[in-house]
Amino acid sequence: MTGQRDVVVVGGGLLGCATAHLLAREGAAVTLLERDQVNRHASGQNAGSLHFQLEYRMVERGLEAARTAAAAMPLHLDASARWDALVTELGPDLGPELGVARHGGLMLADDAATARLLEAKARIERERGLDVHVLDGAQVRELAPYLSSTVVAAAYCPSEGRANARTAAPALARAAVAHGADLRTRTEVTSLRRDGAAWVVGTRTQDPDGTHDDELRADAVVLAAGVWTRTLAAMLDVDLPITVLALMMSVTQRTTPFLPHLVQHAGTRLSLKQTADGNVLVGGGWPAHLVRAPDGTPVHGARGEVVPASLAGNARAAVRAVPRLGQLQTLRTWVGATTVGPDQLPVVGPVPGAPGAFVATGGSAFTLGPSFARVLGDLVQGRTPAVDVQPYDPRRWAA
Repeated sequence: MTGQRDVVVVGGGLLGCATAHLLAREGAAVTLLERDQVNRHASGQNAGSLHFQLEYRMVERGLEAARTAAAAMPLHLDASARWDALVTELGPDLGPELGVARHGGLMLADDAATARLLEAKARIERERGLDVHVLDGAQVRELAPYLSSTVVAAAYCPSEGRANARTAAPALARAAVAHGADLRTRTEVTSLRRDGAAWVVGTRTQDPDGTHDDELRADAVVLAAGVWTRTLAAMLDVDLPITVLALMMSVTQRTTPFLPHLVQHAGTRLSLKQTADGNVLVGGGWPAHLVRAPDGTPVHGARGEVVPASLAGNARAAVRAVPRLGQLQTLRTWVGATTVGPDQLPVVGPVPGAPGAFVATGGSAFTLGPSFARVLGDLVQGRTPAVDVQPYDPRRWAA
């Protein structure tokens, strides 16, 4: 057994790295465990959107579903502030590695019915504190001349934008290590058990010398492992009803800057943004296939499969919204994964029946990562979170 820690954080994606950084910065003795390499999975395979408006999946089932989803707005507003704070905290060396660029976001409508949906959605969001307003077709094309003439209205949120999904988590990992965190990659958690007032975390590490089993003792455990959340919770004899979804994304060849905004659509699955290098990332939640274990979690190391119909549908939606994309070659399409709960709200808080264990997943996990980390840090340190997390408490399913 390698000694006592204050906190063990499981998961080396954006959330785990942000949580380890926050706790180490406050002086906690933190070990961060990642079964592969930092940012190898969902955090590094998403498109890096910072979207604070309600997404298509949150409004496609009507306004009542949108009102339910809007319960997460306090986390969205907090995350908006936290991304800027992280850039400052990481300083001039690592702050730029987050790749934060916020030139505003547009959510489009192609017809009168969808425009009315945008108006109603914007009212729900404004009531909860988000700065968003609806532009008519002429106003939209004045702001974003690259958009198609089919766009009749758009909801505009000036705080939206993007971060760099390839470099953000590694930057936070380096910052955590600089503050004293112990980072262990290629280290899988094999068991979680309570021993008196401490958690005992069983681990298995793969290195050039072979496989090594070990145990860590910690006052607290944070589950920040995304698609493997349900598997880890089962080690605590807790069933969290988290579903893993496979989604596809594509990237185009580089081109001159022309698309400064985050673009989404209220009537179909679509997300567009142009990177600092000039590539356009195309996504929006089109389904793909994952190789799954019996419990529904992805098989570690197995590659997801693109669904041809999703690829074609995503391309049609992208070119319809931004015709210039029809002139660009697609360089690569890949499959990522995300998690959702039954009510589509995030899951953040204490693990039911497991004192000293905390979890966060679900919702718009990349966007909300810094806010999740702040909540987890407060809970681990025994503070009342700045955001009321009662609506997202995993104990809502304890019955």
